[in-house]
Amino acid sequence: MIDGKVVVGITQGDCNGIGTEVLLRALQDPMFVEQFIPVIYGSGRVLAYYRKLLNIQGVQVFAVKNAGELHPRRINLVEIAMPEPVLVELGQPSRLAGLLAYRALETFFADWKQGAVDALVTLPVNKSTMQSEDFAFPGHTEYLVDRTGAKEALMFMVSERLRVGVATGHIPLRKVGERLTTEGILSKLRQMHQSLRQDFEIDGARIAVLGLNPHAGEGGLLGTEEMSLITPAIESANAEGMIAVGPLPADGFFGACAWRHYDAVLAMYHDQGLIPFKALSFEEGVNYTAGLPLVRTSPAHGTAYTLVGKNIASCEPFRQAVYVAIAVSRARVRAAEIEASVRPKGVEEPVAAQER
Repeated sequence: MIDGKVVVGITQGDCNGIGTEVLLRALQDPMFVEQFIPVIYGSGRVLAYYRKLLNIQGVQVFAVKNAGELHPRRINLVEIAMPEPVLVELGQPSRLAGLLAYRALETFFADWKQGAVDALVTLPVNKSTMQSEDFAFPGHTEYLVDRTGAKEALMFMVSERLRVGVATGHIPLRKVGERLTTEGILSKLRQMHQSLRQDFEIDGARIAVLGLNPHAGEGGLLGTEEMSLITPAIESANAEGMIAVGPLPADGFFGACAWRHYDAVLAMYHDQGLIPFKALSFEEGVNYTAGLPLVRTSPAHGTAYTLVGKNIASCEPFRQAVYVAIAVSRARVRAAEIEASVRPKGVEEPVAAQER
C-alpha cells in the first residue's frame, strides 16, 4: 500500500470484449478512483480507441515502464510490448487479442514479484485465443496457481448475499466424478474456511456442502459419492473444528433459499455453483481466487462479445471486483499485524504483503 491506498493491478483482458469499456467507464468516476491506486496493464492504443468510440471523457492515463514508477494520484498504464500493433475487432476473437491478454498477465507478475502491486483484478479473457505453448491453462485460476507457486486454489464466487466455491473447476462434466476425492473436498473446505477467516474476517463460519447427485444421492439410490466421498470429508472437516453441513440436495437448497443461513457454499462442480450464484448475484458478483499469496479478483462475467461497443454493459461487476480486492488486501494486512503482535519474540515473521 501507499499512503493507505491499495495498489491494484488491472490486466486488460480480451480487448475485443467489454472489459476495456467497463474499465474506462468506471474510471470516469473520481470518487471511485480515489479509493485505490490503479495500474492498468494493457495497450494505450486500445484505450484510446474505446475512449473515442464511446466518447469517454476525463480518463487520462500516466504511462510508466513498470509499477515501481507509478504515480500515486494518477491512473497508471504499463504499456504491453507487442510484435505488431493491436487492432480492435469489436466482438471478434483474435490471436493478437489473446496474446495481449497473456502478456498483460506476465507483465503484471513481474511487478508483483518485486512487491510493486498489492492485488490483481483481471478483466475477462477468451481462453481459446490465449492458448499457446506459453499459456496451456483452462483458465485464470490454474494459471495463477502456477505463477504464484501455490499448491492449489479455490474458485470462490462472492457477493454481499452469497459466497460459493467449487470442488472441481474448469473440467468437462463427465470428468467430475473421476476428479472428486475425499481429500480433495476436504482440502477445498480448508481453503474456504481459511479464506473466510483471513480474507473476509468471519470467525466460526458455517459452510454448506452440496451433494453431487440428484437429491444428494437419495441414500445411494441415485449415486454413492455422497456416502463414499463427500460425507467423510465433511466429518473430517468438523473434526478439525470447522462447521460444515451436508451433503445437501442442490436444487432444494437454492430453491428454499437455505443459503441465507450459511456463510459460504461448497458446490461439487462449476455449473452447480455458478448457475445459482449468477442468477442471484450477477450484477455484484465477483470471482475471487482463494488460497493464493496474491489477492486476485475478476468480474463474474465473460467477454460478452454481443454487447461490446454499445455502451450498455454494466461496469458494476468491475467496480465490485475492485472493492473486494481492496477489502481483502486490507484484511490480510490486519491479519498479519495481529499475528505479528502475538508472535513470541525470536520467531521470524513469515513472508507476507506488508504496507510499503
